[in-house]
Amino acid sequence: MKGKTIRVTDRFKVGLEEFEINEKTLGPTEALLKTHYTLISPGTELAIYTALDPDVYKAGTWCRYPFNPGYVSVGEALKTGDAVSNVAEGDIVFTYSNHASIARVNVSETICVKLPPEVDEKEALFTRMATIAMTALRVSNGELGDNTAVLGLGLVGNMAAQIFTLAGMNAIGIDIIDERLKIAKKCGVKHVVNPSKENLREKVLELTGGEGCEVTVEAIGNPSTIETCCQITKRLGEIILLGSPRGIYNTNLTGILSYVHLWPRGCLTFKGAHEWRYPVHPKEGSKHSIERNTRIALHLIMEGKLKVKELLTHVIQPEAIKEAYEGLLNKKSEYLGVVINWNR
Repeated sequence: MKGKTIRVTDRFKVGLEEFEINEKTLGPTEALLKTHYTLISPGTELAIYTALDPDVYKAGTWCRYPFNPGYVSVGEALKTGDAVSNVAEGDIVFTYSNHASIARVNVSETICVKLPPEVDEKEALFTRMATIAMTALRVSNGELGDNTAVLGLGLVGNMAAQIFTLAGMNAIGIDIIDERLKIAKKCGVKHVVNPSKENLREKVLELTGGEGCEVTVEAIGNPSTIETCCQITKRLGEIILLGSPRGIYNTNLTGILSYVHLWPRGCLTFKGAHEWRYPVHPKEGSKHSIERNTRIALHLIMEGKLKVKELLTHVIQPEAIKEAYEGLLNKKSEYLGVVINWNR
């Protein structure tokens, strides 16, 4: 079966290529899918498109050029292996696969969840970003009534702020793009701050009764924001690294370490919140799994508790991928959630 896929061949070079899947060799735990929609993950995909991630030039790395981007899709199961029991032919499924018109997935190794008929397929895609964001809550010691700051209100940051709000915490969304602050407010985030227009530390102290935040979430992946996180976090608080750190940032590390070690500076704790710290499927000895988080996030979206309609700004054809990447990179006030429509 022939299909088309998006392929990044070098820095700022992306387009469509044809490929073929031999459906006759489908394994017992595999499923063949006809893709309906995929969602662009701006942080990861732009890091590869712009070569911000240096691994794009290193042999044997996961994102070595040429690279097929994308990691979430919704589509129809055309064929399933003999050992596949959770989805059947004709089912509409949510899965982890790249931007392509057809996909071959191993359901024993990745997420492949049958969607109920009442769910909107495009909205279901945002489940993936929600499970990433949920990792911040999972690793946090934050409790009901705590103050939480989220730096960066892209897809993951917005959802992190929503999730901490749903968990009963006082979330403060922080971004330098006014439009993203407006979207966060529409999604139920009570407090938003633009640090390019207000003194961030002073505003956070004002919103928290002079205490600062028990939990601060860095959802950008920009190392230069770490000291800012320290400055708004309450003594004995925690800083959660939700965004994957990228790029080079030169600073005096002693200043950062003093926030961790010294009592007058806060004795702060740093935590990593990478989605893959948890097993894909439920496993004895681990309360959380990516599959469990997926089902919870999907349920919250279907109930309307986790807002995603407000995040969808564009639906494009695959041929417009270059324009979409450039928009996400250079027009952040206009572009946020970009869905690719593979229906033909």
